[in-house]
Amino acid sequence: MQSIYAMHQSNSDDMVREEKFLFQSIENIRNLYLIIISALVEIRNSEEQHIERISKKHLATAEERNPNRKFVNNRVLKLLEENESVMNALEESKVDNWKKNDDYILILLEAIRESEVYNNYMQSNEDSFEEDKRFVHDLFVNVIAPNEKLYEYLEDYKLTWVDDIPLVNTLIAKQLKQIKPEGKPFFVPSLYKDSDDKEFVRNLFRKTVLNEVELAKEFIDKTPNWDTERIAEIDAIILKMAICEFLKFPSIPVKVTINEYLEISKEYSTPKSSIFINGILDNLVKDYQTNNKLIKAGRGLM
Repeated sequence: MQSIYAMHQSNSDDMVREEKFLFQSIENIRNLYLIIISALVEIRNSEEQHIERISKKHLATAEERNPNRKFVNNRVLKLLEENESVMNALEESKVDNWKKNDDYILILLEAIRESEVYNNYMQSNEDSFEEDKRFVHDLFVNVIAPNEKLYEYLEDYKLTWVDDIPLVNTLIAKQLKQIKPEGKPFFVPSLYKDSDDKEFVRNLFRKTVLNEVELAKEFIDKTPNWDTERIAEIDAIILKMAICEFLKFPSIPVKVTINEYLEISKEYSTPKSSIFINGILDNLVKDYQTNNKLIKAGRGLM
């Protein structure tokens, strides 16, 4: 949707270039994931270096010579640091943002040290993997993910990440909650479920762009009280994409299409757009069914 909208705004008809940008934007979500995951590793490493440094001071206090190492010994943070999937992905993607911007790691460390989550953990006498996991999850959700400086850095680094940050943070929080000391290891997830998943992205983009005029005709007659120019551009794109799925993707259930695009409209369009779009799509489905225009293959697809 955003790629089609960008084509409209720039008056571009170079579908090859726009499709390439679409896939680059998707690929970059993986780098965003790796940057945030690697921040956890770098935070632990930075704290360990700090502990080592102050313990060797000439006039180090007793507490500085024998610091509380609970944080740097956290089993989950060490597991992430030693995880082959994470390390290989970082190397392959050449993600080394925190080596060049370690000041942000120090900012995050300061926020961590000041947090209630951290202080309660450091004062606790419990020593278990489960406690370590709860702590890292809560630390990420309550301190790291909402950190304004981190958000600003990520937004400045790549503007297309603005919409991806919540998605990636939710995924990482879920992974941290499910991480185990043994058994199935922590892994960097794939961007696509399979090759068909990636092909769907390409086909939906191409079929919507190449058939925009025809797709628009499907709903213009269903909006007698609305001039074409009065329909918000985002709403028009959403309707075209939904109708494209209705007519050109027989394996996608009608209800799934409607629900997905209503959610997108609530997030990106006007407050009343979802009601407007739902009414049009509902009427279209009834017409298509009456005229046998809606061909869906498989059970439960209507």
